Amino acid sequence: MISIHFPDAIAERRAIGWLAGRISFKSWATGEMIVPVEALSWLAMEGIPFFVEGPATSEQLGPKVRIVGPIEVL
Repeated sequence: MISIHFPDAIAERRAIGWLAGRISFKSWATGEMIVPVEALSWLAMEGIPFFVEGPATSEQLGPKVRIVGPIEVL
């Protein structure tokens, strides 16, 4: 997954509209979005401007839940 952002809200709305139902992605109110690498070429072919920030961080990908030891139920 790659982290990208858009130059303006219009480009972001176009991208969300185009990606929805086609590709899995995550977006934040800050304008950041993470998409699969394949989505970059599709966005470019659609003429949607974006900036690549780099590989998505583990925090962006979601929390890793790890349970160590037994769980007590009270």
